[in-house]
Amino acid sequence: MSDRLTQLQDTVNLQAEHFCNSIGILQQCSVPSKFPAFERNGAQQSSQNTQEDYAQLFSTLISRCAKDIDTLIESLPNEDSSQELQAQSFQRLEMENQEAAKRLEEAIDRGQKTLEKIQAALSDIAQAQLDISSSVPSE
Repeated sequence: MSDRLTQLQDTVNLQAEHFCNSIGILQQCSVPSKFPAFERNGAQQSSQNTQEDYAQLFSTLISRCAKDIDTLIESLPNEDSSQELQAQSFQRLEMENQEAAKRLEEAIDRGQKTLEKIQAALSDIAQAQLDISSSVPSE
């Protein structure tokens, strides 16, 4: 998952896309204006319902996107306390790191001791097998 700044940038880009698409729809569906000195013959499309549907759609998309942008901006850390929060966060992470390092060292020590015990037991088993095979008379 991306960080908040990347999410904010993506949302701003989405908002720009909504604006561009809404302007494109306005240009596509708009009725040409008549000028008194210039009369143009041709069929005009009457798409009042379609225009209202697009207006509703884009107004919803743009307002929802604006709300998302506001939410993302509010979730960003405050500039005044960011230095203090970062220092506290680094200290907490350093303590957690040291504790994890201690636990790891303890686990490695336990693993080494267990390995030594296993190797000693395998050595005893191998020696016992050698002793048994050498004490059994050959036929």
